Amino acid sequence: METVLEKIRSQAKALNRKVCLTESDDPRNLKAAEKLVRLGYARPVLVGCAEEIKKLAQENSVCLDGVELVDVLQTPELDRYIATVVEIRKNKGLTPEQAREWLKDTCVFSAAMVCAGDAHGYASCGGNPRGYAHNTAQKTKPALQLFKVAPGNKIASSFFIMQMPDPKWGYNGVLFYADCGLNIAPDADQLAEIALQTAKRFRMYTGADPKVAMISCSTNGSAHDPIIDKVVQATAKAKALAPDLLIDGEMQFDAAIVPEIGQKKFAGSPVAGHANVLVFPDLNCGNSIYKATERLAGATAIGPICNGLRKPFVDGSRGCSIDDIVDMAAVCAVTEWE
Repeated sequence: METVLEKIRSQAKALNRKVCLTESDDPRNLKAAEKLVRLGYARPVLVGCAEEIKKLAQENSVCLDGVELVDVLQTPELDRYIATVVEIRKNKGLTPEQAREWLKDTCVFSAAMVCAGDAHGYASCGGNPRGYAHNTAQKTKPALQLFKVAPGNKIASSFFIMQMPDPKWGYNGVLFYADCGLNIAPDADQLAEIALQTAKRFRMYTGADPKVAMISCSTNGSAHDPIIDKVVQATAKAKALAPDLLIDGEMQFDAAIVPEIGQKKFAGSPVAGHANVLVFPDLNCGNSIYKATERLAGATAIGPICNGLRKPFVDGSRGCSIDDIVDMAAVCAVTEWE
């Protein structure tokens, strides 16, 4: 059976969309761009200083045939991008002079390219410690400021696609984890929205029905505390907003994914033991669990993938591999504009 990542790669290849890679001073991104051309998952755009990119490619024996290089200082489209961001940020008083300086940042420039219709989305992965090496906030802020939250959403969130080595977990070996990269301490309303946003993405990428578990240190009332109450309230709010969605909680991680434990701890739940979307109560929990799953269980972690914005943005870990970047570009390519 085709895995979720294989399905995404096939879809991306058919769509043939242009995706910007922002950390062009990192050889991993150059090698990923070379691989994307060969595999056809996206038309890669390396954003930065064209001469430095070419030099780095030569030093690392990377072939840039078929890779578009866009120089943030010398592109003939710079004035159009300045006008684009000034229009979007006019209510914030952004001037053309400020925009020109702002666009020197490769993440801002890539977001502007997307807003101008010259690329489908951007992936910001890795980073050279001596160069760009944007942290999560620096990668994400341009997307929040220029793409903005899509209609019907109140917040943006993020999730990971966790491809497990063993297909018995989740949906054919895939679990979606949220929010592991953006919202530090969501309240009950925000947690409910994160659950709905992630369920929507799960259905988009897999074509299957999401089964959403609201993760806690308690299962079905086994303990009581304000941190648990938040999850209970979020579950009720999500159910009220999407009554047809299979969502349940609060439940512990093992009760969510192990059928025997789910049946024992939460008998009668349509989700317990069979969850494919796991929503964590806060970023401390979500970020720690995704990294533990990746390192201890040997899972492939793709993301964080931003949810709830008008246009696609994927934020990759600074420790990501070349293949991770390739897959993140593919995910970006198949994510539709809202």
